[in-house]
Amino acid sequence: MEYKIGNSKITLAKGDITGLKVDALVNAANSMLQMGGGVAGAIRRAGGESIQEECDRIGGTPVGTAVITRAGRLRARHVIHAVGPRMGEGDEDRKLEGATRSSLVLADKHSLSSLAFPAISTGIFGYPTDRCARIMLETTIDYLKEGGHSLKEVIFCLYDDRTLAEFEKALREFSEEK
Repeated sequence: MEYKIGNSKITLAKGDITGLKVDALVNAANSMLQMGGGVAGAIRRAGGESIQEECDRIGGTPVGTAVITRAGRLRARHVIHAVGPRMGEGDEDRKLEGATRSSLVLADKHSLSSLAFPAISTGIFGYPTDRCARIMLETTIDYLKEGGHSLKEVIFCLYDDRTLAEFEKALREFSEEK
């Protein structure tokens, strides 16, 4: 499923984010930038230890923000490590919006044209998938509507059918509101 915004588009896809050939993949990171399980673990396994070593040099970043590293052996050129909220810590929606927007801003700062997001915080952090879809998509649509950016394609690469269905539902709703 695709959604056009000016010269940019949002694409929804099911699959393994680590195999995508994009300028940057977004890692669903923790604030210490330790790449253990979930999306982070998959990126570390596919991209190699150099990504974790670069994260260790950075040291960490607060919830709701993002940092960028090189991508090791991945087909992508960079990894943007976005720290989403843990459910129950408070102010989760604003923090997820911040992590999403920080990732988009970093992509522009580095003149990237393509970016792939997972469903941030919906794994072990326990964030509801339907809320994640609405917030991440709305934040991305609003950002792309602002114009003046390098991004031409933002892919939401979703791991399973249920998550893809939630993102498709949310994107259809935004399409109808247009």
